[in-house]
Amino acid sequence: MANDQEWSARAICRTGDPDELFAEGAAQNRAKAVCNGCPVRTECLASALDNRIDHGVWGGMTDRERRALLRRRPTVTSWRRLLEEARAEYDRQGPVDSELQLALG
Repeated sequence: MANDQEWSARAICRTGDPDELFAEGAAQNRAKAVCNGCPVRTECLASALDNRIDHGVWGGMTDRERRALLRRRPTVTSWRRLLEEARAEYDRQGPVDSELQLALG
C-alpha cells in the first residue's frame, strides 16, 4: 500500500467539506455514504484503526464501529496488513470473514 499522503490524495472526500465526515447521529450515515466506491477506502480504514483515530468517519466506519471492531480484535497489530490480506483473499475467493467483509465494504 502507498503511504498515507499518497492514498489520501486519491480519496473521494478530499474535495468535500471535511466537517461532514465528523458528523454526529444520523448524519453519520450520509458521511459513510461518501466512502462508498472510494478507491482508497481500505487504506483509510486501516490508517484509522492502526492510529486509533477517535473521531469521524474513516473508511466507511464511524468511531463507534471502529472502537467495537478494535475491542473484538484486540490482538491485531497491523490492520493495514490484515485488511490488505483480506482484500486480496476476497478478490481471489470471495468473502473470507464476515466482520472483515463488512470492514472492507
